[in-house]
Amino acid sequence: MLTYDVLVIGGGPSGLMAAIAAGEHGARVLLIDKGNKLGRKLAISGGGRCNVTNRLPVDEIIKHIPGNGRFLYSAFSEFSNEDIIAFFENLGIQLKEEDHGRMFPVTDKAQSVVDALLTELKKLNVEIRTNEPVKDIMYDETSVTSVELESGEVLKTKAVVLAVGGKSVPHTGSTGDGYPWAEKAGHTITELFPTEVPLTSNEPFIKEKALQGLSLRSVALSVLNPKGKPIITHKMDMLFTHFGISGPAVLRCSQYVVKAMKKFKTNKITVSIDAIPDKNEEQLFQEIVKDLKEDSKKAIKNGLKGLLPERYLLFLLEKNQIDPLITYDNLSNEKLRSFVKDCKRFEFTVNGTLPLEKAFVTGGGVSVKEIHPKEMASKFKQGLYFSGEILDIHGYTGGYNITSALVTGRLAGMNAAKYAKENK
Repeated sequence: MLTYDVLVIGGGPSGLMAAIAAGEHGARVLLIDKGNKLGRKLAISGGGRCNVTNRLPVDEIIKHIPGNGRFLYSAFSEFSNEDIIAFFENLGIQLKEEDHGRMFPVTDKAQSVVDALLTELKKLNVEIRTNEPVKDIMYDETSVTSVELESGEVLKTKAVVLAVGGKSVPHTGSTGDGYPWAEKAGHTITELFPTEVPLTSNEPFIKEKALQGLSLRSVALSVLNPKGKPIITHKMDMLFTHFGISGPAVLRCSQYVVKAMKKFKTNKITVSIDAIPDKNEEQLFQEIVKDLKEDSKKAIKNGLKGLLPERYLLFLLEKNQIDPLITYDNLSNEKLRSFVKDCKRFEFTVNGTLPLEKAFVTGGGVSVKEIHPKEMASKFKQGLYFSGEILDIHGYTGGYNITSALVTGRLAGMNAAKYAKENK
């Protein structure tokens, strides 16, 4: 029977980092993945460019990880986003900073990041097995003992790092395999839900595809509670689709829709679009009146040209029963006010999200209350470590989830190696 110090299950960002960290600490490491190649999620991240981390200050990064980001304070004190940057630069991957602190390889190719990690694993003599699904993890009363493969082979090990991901983006291999193994060790799996996911809507204008394919730039999208007060607002781009809405602002708001539906026991939640967020309603109304008065014989759609994308402008005019060819002289003040209100607060309902499989990130997972925050070690079984998306930690897109995966992977691998050496 083969024996290892550390067995890392899962070849995504956190598993690769965990195997490297364990290898650096002199452990005999096996990295095992059920897929045919490692780093599949990394290779498609950041639109194939791989947003490896984010350079914002740690406090800001934690704000961008609304799902238990605070749990990572201790981890960041051991290995921070700046350490991630130094780590990649030591591997020969030069990084560049883009908007909102996002860090990308200078090559703009995710594959160069994956290749550098694979080269490092080879240098550290980490053994790799692909196309090897794991069947089960074996424990005795107190600790991890071995791992059984689907093939029937049993591998003895001192420590296991579970880095198998969540349930989102299943074509990369994240199909929720790790949850039963965590539960078997006594861990709680908090309810799983999709985050960073497009929203669905049954509104007639969505069903009729009136705005399908239209994107709005830098709008403020709010999720409202049943009393009409904003729960969260994100100012970014968004897109209307044939099933609802998508785009960066929508992805960020999605988890708040899921939570609000649950909290208020409802199957619909109202969202609101402010298409001109840098002006208040009265200011906007006065400016529009001033502009329209200057050329009061002009058709209203021409007088308002440039205020909003044309399709959205015509849509809001129609919603307020304003003929686009009417002139300002013939337009009632009341209708104009109602149109301006929609520019600032176009409200409609959403009724859920696309399924978890279509989400970028899994919400929920192994409860962080049962994990030692500086080691990523199980509080129930010695030699069991967790990293990445299997944990109940989730952030917005923009390098935050990958940062969490790399930081937790680093700590899990390093501490698994130390534990294995101490218990030889």
